[in-house]
Amino acid sequence: MGKDQADLTAHGQENTFRIFLISSVAAIGGFLFGFDSGVINGTVGALQSAFNSDAVGTGFNVASMLLGCAIGAFFAGTMADKFGRRTIMFFAALAFILSAWGSGIAATSTQFVFFRIVGGLAVGAASILAPAYISEIAPSRIRGRLTTLQQLAIVLGLFVAFLSNYLIANASGGASMTFWGGFQAWQWMFWVEIIPAGLFFILLFFIPESPRYLVAVGRTEEATAILKSLSHGEDADKKVADILSTVTADRKPRLSDIINRITGGIHPIVWIGVALAVLQQFTGINVVFYYGATLWQAAGFTESDALLVNVISGAVNISFTFVAIALVDKLGRKPLLLIGSLGQAVMLGILALFFGTASIGDSGNLILEGNNGLYALLAANGYIAFFAFSWGPVMWVMLGEMFPNQFRGAALAICGLAQWGANFAITMSFPVLLASIGLGLSYGIYAFFGIVSYFFVRKFVRETKGQTLEDLSRQAVE
Repeated sequence: MGKDQADLTAHGQENTFRIFLISSVAAIGGFLFGFDSGVINGTVGALQSAFNSDAVGTGFNVASMLLGCAIGAFFAGTMADKFGRRTIMFFAALAFILSAWGSGIAATSTQFVFFRIVGGLAVGAASILAPAYISEIAPSRIRGRLTTLQQLAIVLGLFVAFLSNYLIANASGGASMTFWGGFQAWQWMFWVEIIPAGLFFILLFFIPESPRYLVAVGRTEEATAILKSLSHGEDADKKVADILSTVTADRKPRLSDIINRITGGIHPIVWIGVALAVLQQFTGINVVFYYGATLWQAAGFTESDALLVNVISGAVNISFTFVAIALVDKLGRKPLLLIGSLGQAVMLGILALFFGTASIGDSGNLILEGNNGLYALLAANGYIAFFAFSWGPVMWVMLGEMFPNQFRGAALAICGLAQWGANFAITMSFPVLLASIGLGLSYGIYAFFGIVSYFFVRKFVRETKGQTLEDLSRQAVE
């Protein structure tokens, strides 16, 4: 992973290059999270034909992974507190491989749903363990940027999935057409994921366990050795002492630690995290990612053009995630969330207006007259841009750093369960909303939650930039 002490930088004697490499390996879990979430986008129609499913069945085929995500996020947080962050990431890597293979070989809807739930377990685990692990490895001055690597990896995974789907569909003539080896194109769309999942599994052997986890379970000597490989020896000793002041080293963390022993209720900081996790989903971002091709075909685009639009949207997502990386440790977390909330609400409102006033053609698709199709596309990508530099990465940054050391894993378990539960509700409800109230009112609902998120952040969210996890730990339990 690099030359330990030889690579130490002038900034606080940190081995920044080694920290970056370790964080990048953990962020591959985010890449797989993004790929697994995005690959379904180009296969919805093909799956409907392959399994002869109706609108509700199709919605469940798409949303079934999210049930696994909720379960995976909940148990990964608590299991990571018992067995370590890296250990659970190994299991997630294996689950990614199994899901990718199984989703492609599934012969029935039931088999497909089973393997998608397995993939969901991996996605849920990766979604909370990668930002938690990175935040526990990274120094405070660059923690936001390094944790944002998780979101960059997610959007890269989405983009690669969109691009892969587009190339495979174009080469075969459509997602339902025969491709290599006599298998259909949609099957190969899932199998592509085996490559990065295998790479993730191999590279996990080369990164250390989280030093904060090791201190929390009483393995202080191992934690000190890891911290010395990341910083100056004296700094490592001080850091271990600081971590010890915020944990109970004579026992492992447990889920019940989120209960305030004085009031008997859940710590308020956990409720704030839950609300952040849910509001990120209630602006409808994953409707765009999971149903992008279906959405744009409903708006009158061809299948090929709709898949190309997904590639463009993925590129926008990546580009503006770099904006977040540049600003998150300078401007701060809270300002980005506030700007993103208002920007998303405005763009969603514009989309609601265009879709709500469009006429309906003989085929049942919307007809966006004149340049309205272009304007709607610009608004959709504007919405993605606002999400990409604010709620997309910053929510994960906040969840990775806002909770005390003693119950970070337990709090992440609760927030992960809430986040993926909200994701499931939004994803499962979209086909029903599309068939009943249409795109216009659906996007109006998502715009409303953008406004709600603005007022919530302004009142309840505390800035975390530039503070150590130990300082934040003490503030959170005050």
